[in-house]
Amino acid sequence: MTCQSAFIYSDSFAKYKFREDHPFNQKRVQLTYELLMACDAIDPEQVVEPRIATDEEISLVHDHEYVRAVKKAGIGELSKEEGLQFGIGTEDTPMFEDMHEAAAQLVGGTLSAVDAVLEGDYNHALNLGGGLHHGFSRKASGFCIYNDAAIAIKYIRQKANLKVLYVDTDAHHGDGVQWIFYDDPNVCTLSIHETGRYLFPGTGYANERGQKEGYGYSFNVPIDAFTEDESFLEVYKESMEEIAAYFQPDIILTQNGADAHAYDPLSHLLGTMAIYEEIPKIAHDIAHKYCNGRWIALGGGGYDIWRVVPRAWSQLWKVVDGGKPLTGGLPEDWLDKWSKESPVELPKTWSDSKSIYREIPRKPEITEKNRLALQKTLQLIRNEKNYMM
Repeated sequence: MTCQSAFIYSDSFAKYKFREDHPFNQKRVQLTYELLMACDAIDPEQVVEPRIATDEEISLVHDHEYVRAVKKAGIGELSKEEGLQFGIGTEDTPMFEDMHEAAAQLVGGTLSAVDAVLEGDYNHALNLGGGLHHGFSRKASGFCIYNDAAIAIKYIRQKANLKVLYVDTDAHHGDGVQWIFYDDPNVCTLSIHETGRYLFPGTGYANERGQKEGYGYSFNVPIDAFTEDESFLEVYKESMEEIAAYFQPDIILTQNGADAHAYDPLSHLLGTMAIYEEIPKIAHDIAHKYCNGRWIALGGGGYDIWRVVPRAWSQLWKVVDGGKPLTGGLPEDWLDKWSKESPVELPKTWSDSKSIYREIPRKPEITEKNRLALQKTLQLIRNEKNYMM
């Protein structure tokens, strides 16, 4: 399928940096970009420079007082006491220089992706610098200062009045986006994530269905710890297809965290590169089936920045660009350059062996638990469908 696709990128994405030892490290975006360039997988004409989001655009979601606090933090004028009221200056989200400007560019990158699609020049657009889904109106959370995904959805609704399907496959629940649109019937959210029994932010249960006019438009599939590829893809594919058919979206926005991989240090899931080849394919098909191809894809979590994120997000781009997954070996020049800096041995192939983790004896039990979670999540849709029949 021929697709016109935009790749949003700037070296300055790396300015969103809390400290040297913080797990959120935007070097992963540079690593991915250079890996794709080494594979001749990006045409330079596809690269779109991100703009800086305006205060007005950020305020589509975030409170003015909160934005002022972020600006003060970035110039060293926010006290610790005041910062903690807004989730700023915590272990997860410490203050850093030019905090507002760095975060506003990630938002601007996502809005640049939206503009590329809405203005008709592109079917799809990818901003790997975005996907900061934990941010709230008045609070930073989980490494996220401004919630670029939620701002983009508000922007789409305001600019084009389209129904938006937001799909989040990060290992952590897409809580910020869900709660911001919890009462909005024109925004449907689907999050597939490790159960909150074990993992931050501790939310994302199947009974979180929305409220008021938005009831029935919030969906969560909390999967069990140690879920492997087959079960992950089973619940993802089934939920995506049924929810898209139910909601009939005009545009799809996906958050593509790469932290469901077995190597990731901040989750307990056991995905391999196989899921990162398949996840975007289904999103791509849904976009073309319901949305005239309109698809904005974002980055997200992913904390093994050497072995996992560059490969996973490269495969995402290949699907965004309408191509086939990358196979075989990684480019030698990319491996030679980054193996000198990587603290771990870099994988030499695009795919993983199942031997990267120990066999899980509870696999049938985990698979069954995930199927029950999926059934509970989709019960409302299935009941309505049976009633209509």
